[in-house]
Amino acid sequence: MEFLNKLLYVPISELPFYLVTLLIAFTVHEFSHAYFAYRFGDPTAKMLGRVTLNPTVHFDFFGIVLLLIAGFGWARPVPVNRDNFDKPRLMGIIVSVAGPLSNLLLAVLGSVIYAALLQSGVVSPFMVEDKLQQAIHIFFSTFIVMNFFLCLFNLIPLPPLDGYRIVEDLVPRRMLGILHRFEQWSILVFLIILVVPTFRLYTIVPLYGAANALAEHFLIFFRVLFGA
Repeated sequence: MEFLNKLLYVPISELPFYLVTLLIAFTVHEFSHAYFAYRFGDPTAKMLGRVTLNPTVHFDFFGIVLLLIAGFGWARPVPVNRDNFDKPRLMGIIVSVAGPLSNLLLAVLGSVIYAALLQSGVVSPFMVEDKLQQAIHIFFSTFIVMNFFLCLFNLIPLPPLDGYRIVEDLVPRRMLGILHRFEQWSILVFLIILVVPTFRLYTIVPLYGAANALAEHFLIFFRVLFGA
């Protein structure tokens, strides 16, 4: 057990809450990409069975393990053929944004439910000895923070993240060749800045800090709103 605590990025006691959170967050994220791509005329994801909320078709085992060990990871990317869109660049941006936006909406929804439970008295912040109360606190805290984090993380403009695909559709076409030549190296850069401890202080750590700050502010906002 001590070995696992040292190996994992999250405490072993909180692991089930992280796994449930990732089950929901990754599934909704990838479903959102697939759904909008299909609605915009690209049948690729539909033919591969990705327009579904079945988590088994979206999970990437290595991506999940890496997130639990290193604090960042991914699900199976949804294949998108922008040539099938009427407006490839505009619709491509919407499809790319749909994933991070879905995590943002999940985080806000989690904040609303958690704040309502606290303000109604169903959940008390003072009943720290009650196992059920502890579980509710840990789950919602994990769910809200991780969804905010995944929203921010996926907007990093480096492949294979959504932020890079957004930049790809925004830059002038004459720059796409340069961007694609850089892509093979930018994946290496992506791994270096996220894995090397020195660089993590300027990437993963600030993102988790921002996610925690957003979770705190949204929770306070909704608690004040419901208490008004």
